[in-house]
Amino acid sequence: MKDIKDKISKLRDLLRGYGGAVLAFSGGVDSSFLAKVAREEMKDRLLAVTALDEIHAPREKKDALQVAQQLALQHKVIFTNNLTNWQFAANSPERCYFCKKNLFERLFAIAKEYRLPCVLDGTNYDDRGEHRPGTLAARELGVKSPLLKAGLTKDDIRKLSQKMKLPTWNKPSQACLLTRFPYGEQITKEKLAMVRRAEEYLQFQGFKVFRVRHHGNLARLEVAPAEFEKILALLPKLSNKLNEIGYVYVTLDLKGFRSGSMDEILADKSNKQVIEGQK
Repeated sequence: MKDIKDKISKLRDLLRGYGGAVLAFSGGVDSSFLAKVAREEMKDRLLAVTALDEIHAPREKKDALQVAQQLALQHKVIFTNNLTNWQFAANSPERCYFCKKNLFERLFAIAKEYRLPCVLDGTNYDDRGEHRPGTLAARELGVKSPLLKAGLTKDDIRKLSQKMKLPTWNKPSQACLLTRFPYGEQITKEKLAMVRRAEEYLQFQGFKVFRVRHHGNLARLEVAPAEFEKILALLPKLSNKLNEIGYVYVTLDLKGFRSGSMDEILADKSNKQVIEGQK
């Protein structure tokens, strides 16, 4: 792969060529880095838009606002209300398609309103091999992914962000709260509130990288293996709190935190189909 200097040079060339854009801005590692570089190249022709919804953790709004202010971005916050779409709320493996389609359609309308020529997202080169139905919606609507096109990986972006002194350089990966639910489980405001309260409590207890996976009346806790000793010492306290929130059972996942663990069932089904096809 190209040297990182070539990649950032290509990114800057791409951004200058766009002549202005609306950026889907979450305040995470990728969108913050892209916002920083795009602000330098596009000046006031960049508008960062943060989409909020009940599927997002409350801390995400605070993070996005802080980074937007630090980068001196023109910044707009919108509300997407995805749960009103039954196809999204049904929580199929393709749910992200409906979410991203809704988001990008809103962003293109904003781009038209502000007379900006395109919409950008923070898809990076490493995202190619993951289960990401949202990329289909982006492709269908013509969203541009300059980090991907420039060949920038997540590791590249973290290193460059650290060099640029961005506060997000070592920020843990974020994902919407639907990733806490098994595919096919109908999503409701009440279930989202349970996960939100449980994760806020773990954050209050000082955990940095974690997920509370929702399996009906059971909460499966994923934390970094380095924090196993800490969470084991707190389990009685955590169990009582999560019982109060509405979970009957609380369990610790011995594999520890791993991004996208709810997608493992998709891989299992795919592997099973391959094996059965070879019989």
